[in-house]
Amino acid sequence: MSSSHPNYHLDDDLLSQVLAILDTFQDTYLNKSLLSAGMVTKLALEGKRLQLGLCYSYPCQTQYRDTVMAVTKALAVLDAIDEVECEIDFQPETVSAISAVEPLPNIKQVIAVASGKGGVGKSTTAVNLALALAAEGASVGILDADIYGPSIPMMLGVEDFKPVSPDGKIMTFAPAHGIAAQSIGFMLDGDQAAVWRGPMAAGALVQLLTETEWPELDYLVIDMPPGTGDIQLTLSQKVPVSGAVIVTTPQDIALADAKKGVNMFQKVNIPVLGIVENMSFHLCPECGHKDHPFGAEGGQKMATRYNVPLLGQLPLQLNIREDVDKGTPTVVADESSQVAAIYREIARKVGAQLALCQAQPKVSISMSDDE
Repeated sequence: MSSSHPNYHLDDDLLSQVLAILDTFQDTYLNKSLLSAGMVTKLALEGKRLQLGLCYSYPCQTQYRDTVMAVTKALAVLDAIDEVECEIDFQPETVSAISAVEPLPNIKQVIAVASGKGGVGKSTTAVNLALALAAEGASVGILDADIYGPSIPMMLGVEDFKPVSPDGKIMTFAPAHGIAAQSIGFMLDGDQAAVWRGPMAAGALVQLLTETEWPELDYLVIDMPPGTGDIQLTLSQKVPVSGAVIVTTPQDIALADAKKGVNMFQKVNIPVLGIVENMSFHLCPECGHKDHPFGAEGGQKMATRYNVPLLGQLPLQLNIREDVDKGTPTVVADESSQVAAIYREIARKVGAQLALCQAQPKVSISMSDDE
């Protein structure tokens, strides 16, 4: 086996052996081998040291060590190789699900986090997903699109932030736990309410998105308001969304509304990346018994019905709520916890689903405002 890859510098015999070994390594999240996923970017030999370059299309920084150890062990069986020097990079593509909407200049991918109804933990999921993507090595921002009930400022502990506009056109974002945040809540005083009709609220969303001085971002997570109204329609028409995550709980009434959310995104050709099931179970802190106070397997059944992944199941656990109330979501408040690990797993799956979507053809649609 030989290759014309410009960064493969091995003789044909050794190259064929190395590529054959690398082709046996399946990436868990892409369900492809390192080779078929196009992740092997460099192969060179210095003495008996193999220089291996890998580039991921999704963030998985916490998994690098295990990957390097497994690959090194497998390649060590070759007589020509005594050690492996592995460099790993992460480079997501820039993508909009709808070709009629151009990607934003400095934002590669936009993830909408949505639910059919309120009270299912959507905003908690959005902030922890954003922080988990950052923990996995991505540059991340979060946009609070809930114009009527912005909660991101409190959840990230930046309620007192006030944007400034040095040039009168573009406003600053709030730095919080290593990510960039923007919210209408930063512009409202105290308990002031945004009493706006739907089109005005939708216009405010577009302004927040396009008139914020975002840094270079791999991902922008948009915390959507519940429902399927004006703001959601504006999102599908004017915002370069790459994919959507649907948040639900196992109970039937939440699932019924979540299905409407899935149908809405499918109707406007935005890929649904998967389902997150909140309040999935409760573990007794005394005996470890698992209860399902809101029902069991609802999220899995929904995921199966719509042929999308079940991205994760979060426990009904007091500290998840307490952490966001304190402004330090669980991913940063207790990064070694089981809950933080679940959020990071969800982040890796979301990134991988986006990477897989990029290979699919984009669809151009047009919808009237009253449709």
